[in-house]
This record gives sequence, structure tokens and C-alpha cells, in this order.
Amino acid sequence: MRFASLGSGSRGNALVVESGSTRVLLDCGFSIRETERRLARLSVPAESLAAIFVTHEHSDHVAGVFKFARRHQIPVCLTHGTFAAISPAGDLPEIVLIDGHVGHTLGDLEIQPFPVPHDAREPVQYVFGNGAWRLGVLTDCGSLTAHVEETLTACDALVLECNHDLDMLAASRYPPLLKQRIAGRLGHLSNCTAAALLARIDVSRLQHIVAAHLSDENNSVALARTALASVLSCAPDWIAVADQEDGFDWRQIV
Repeated sequence: MRFASLGSGSRGNALVVESGSTRVLLDCGFSIRETERRLARLSVPAESLAAIFVTHEHSDHVAGVFKFARRHQIPVCLTHGTFAAISPAGDLPEIVLIDGHVGHTLGDLEIQPFPVPHDAREPVQYVFGNGAWRLGVLTDCGSLTAHVEETLTACDALVLECNHDLDMLAASRYPPLLKQRIAGRLGHLSNCTAAALLARIDVSRLQHIVAAHLSDENNSVALARTALASVLSCAPDWIAVADQEDGFDWRQIV
């Protein structure tokens, strides 16, 4: 089982997950052309994707979803609330409405959505598995819940939002209301909250951890790595980082 990122940040997000003969895309926040370019960088033909799973309706996660899926005839899987919030018009690809609490199997992948606190209609994040390994993804989440912690415990790999450093956000040029939204219960995870999650869950199986969705203005790679490494008792450079332009290359769970 392996995974790679096309890019992560406020200007676009997409993640590829693969097990056996099954390959899926999580979110598609880039244009058709840019998505194709970034997939080619990973040697992934668009037609090899079995589905696109969507977390929520914000444009950095869905800007290219329907056009890309329609061009390449890929089913789009998303919650009822997310679909209603987007209200897409025109000729649509195949739409699969999912329950945010119910997992299912697609080929060689087991996909478990789970609801998260975020300022969207019916946002979810996902755990991908194959019966042996589990990859947990948590971005665009404002606060931790018991269900989030239970779902992500004992994963073999984690892609974890480290959106902002609280002090940098407080001192930033952002207007007060935007600061409140980002740091609020339905906003984004700070470095310290992401670290708190790691302290509360079983990380004994963890082979990979990737800090994701870092703010360009309100965080730094060094601060995110230090926060997570302090909990895991590892060297900061063991913490991988997904950036906006290049995401990260394939990482294998073995």
C-alpha cells in the first residue's frame, strides 16, 4: 500500500492512495490541466483512478473535481451535505453519495469516512486500509473529538494537518474574524493541537507521518516538525511535510 500528494495547502489539495490494483484520488483542488500534470509527475494515468473521494466543498479541495472526473469518466464519492453545498450544474460524472459514518470496500481498498468539526456542510476525512495496513488522513478539522481520536488510533501512516502556529497566527496581518475562524472549533488544526492528537492515540505502528496543509503565512516547516517530533520522540527531519507545489512523492507502507 502506498500514497502520494499532488499538493497540499490553501491553493489546492489532492492525495493519491493505492493498494494492489486499486488507486483512488482524495480531493481535487486543481484545474484539469494541473491535476494531469501533477499525476504525470507520479506516473499515474488519470484513467487508472477508480474513484475520487471528496472531503468537503471548499474550493481548495473541489475546484477541479467534477470537470476532471467528467473528462476521465471517474466516479465521485461524497456526502449528501457536500454535494448539496456544491450544487454542481451541467453534465455531471457518476455521483456516489456516501454516509459519513459507513465504510465500504472498493477493489483492494477499504475506505472509512469519518465526520470532523469544520465550517462546511457535512465534512469528512478518511482512513484507507487493505486489511493489513491503515492510512489515516486528517486535514481541515478545527478541533479533536473522541470519534476522531478513536478512528485514527493505531494507523500505520498519518497525513495530519498542521495548519498554523498559534503565535504566528495571532501576530499575522489577518483580520480578527479570519483569525478567529482559523483558530476556532470549526477551523483548522494548529501545530500544538496536531501534537495533542498524537499524544492521545496509539502511534506504535506509525511508519510515516506527514504534516500537511501548512499555512504559507502562519506556520513554518521547522515549527510543525518540532511540535510533532516532541511527542513522537523522534528527530524533526523524520517528520515529512506536504508542500503546496510538490506535495510529496510515493511513500510505501510495508
